[in-house]
Amino acid sequence: MKRNLFAQIDKSENSIIKYVLLILPISFLIAGLLLDDIDTILKGLNTIMWSEDILLTDYLEVSGIGATLINSAILTFFNIFLLHKLKVPINGTAIAGVFIVAGFAFFGKNIYNVWPIYIGTFLYSVYQGRKYRSVIYISMFATSLSPIVSQLSFGLGLPLLEGITLGWIFGIGIGFIITPLSAHLVRAHDGYNIYNVGFTSGFIATILIAVLRSYGLDINTQSILSTKYDIFFKIALSSFSLILIIIGYILNKKSFKGYREIFEYSGRLVTDFILLMGIGNTFVNMGIMGIISILYVIISGGVINGPVVGGILTVIGFSAFGKHPRNTIPVLLGVFVAGFLNIWDLDSTVVVIAGLFGTTLAPIAGEYGPFAGFISGFLHLAVVMNIGVVHGGVNLYNNGFSGGIVASVVVPILDTFSKGE
Repeated sequence: MKRNLFAQIDKSENSIIKYVLLILPISFLIAGLLLDDIDTILKGLNTIMWSEDILLTDYLEVSGIGATLINSAILTFFNIFLLHKLKVPINGTAIAGVFIVAGFAFFGKNIYNVWPIYIGTFLYSVYQGRKYRSVIYISMFATSLSPIVSQLSFGLGLPLLEGITLGWIFGIGIGFIITPLSAHLVRAHDGYNIYNVGFTSGFIATILIAVLRSYGLDINTQSILSTKYDIFFKIALSSFSLILIIIGYILNKKSFKGYREIFEYSGRLVTDFILLMGIGNTFVNMGIMGIISILYVIISGGVINGPVVGGILTVIGFSAFGKHPRNTIPVLLGVFVAGFLNIWDLDSTVVVIAGLFGTTLAPIAGEYGPFAGFISGFLHLAVVMNIGVVHGGVNLYNNGFSGGIVASVVVPILDTFSKGE
């Protein structure tokens, strides 16, 4: 059933969402402790904290499955706790934020490098005379630039104290400036790139890397990927997606009534399905999108590793905040066909995650139709495969940066033809 965009989430719904969100980190925590012993997990977490974390650094390969799952669980618990402590309504934005942190904790965000970003956003709120709860959502998304903290701390060959100091200063500074910058840069793509903070992060990272390179300090992308845990995550993520569908079905009075109405929304920022459709249909949509994402990986011939887990969890999270089958499948098809026709291997991790994260352009398909979404996805792959060198891989939301560029070019053209008609 449709709801007013300005409807409030009552306390009971807020609690239900919170408990559902806790399923993921609790599962990761239990699985991590079962799959590895404590000594292995602690050594793995230490390795994660000391890694440079630029794209693509798969923690499953770097430190093993136990430490990776625990790293994700800790960061996910922390963000849910923040939402609870600050008494923030857990709407679609919050769900997207929690899932994107959980996903990227498999390849770039860790229990060392995220804290300066949170401190920076907190200081911004203090400086502006605002409550921290007003910027908590942006704090979660802004951890896209946490690899900068690790890279400056450990990757430049500086003495340890100097490196850590430099990393934290830059991390806090990034957290401070990213809120006003993201509010400004959304105008470029007019809300048709869902990962707006990724777009903003791309500009910040590009400028920072350019400055570092001007002093002879170069940072380049890398590819450290696991192939060991494909079956485990296919089963685990499929099960989680089915659980979301079942929970949504039950909360929607044991029916899927009203779910198809979600297709009427383009997904353009801000489209909050919790507020618009209710929690039942939103969870159903999240579960369905999780299944679609896993099927996309299988059809592409890809392996589910850390970055792919991140991609699937991000799609699931943003399915509470703009994505649904009707506006994402055309984009996925566009990336798939581009991968098939172009020089890149369709089953490679970078192409697979370009499809998953490329669904940031879903609002284009939702607003202008499936063909526009297909073309956007096709162009997205070409851009994202070449844009990483600009920011040196320190912007984890590389696809958000690429998606913003594609949307900024494509949308005005589509508007021109639409107005002509």
